[in-house]
Amino acid sequence: MILVFVRLMIGPTLPDRVVALELLASIMVGMIGAYAIYTNRTGFLDVAIVMALTAFLAAVGFARFLERGGPRHD
Repeated sequence: MILVFVRLMIGPTLPDRVVALELLASIMVGMIGAYAIYTNRTGFLDVAIVMALTAFLAAVGFARFLERGGPRHD
């Protein structure tokens, strides 16, 4: 977990930081899911699903950003 934060903060490139953020989101989804099972509360599973979908859409958006060649300077 500490290495993920290190990569997120000082990752040499933007894709490294995005991958670290995606990994952090996946870890959090797993922890929320485990907590939901442990406490027997299904409401936390909804939170985990929304978080996973948001992380997925962020990854897709970043991939499209890279596909277009990065930021535009019009």
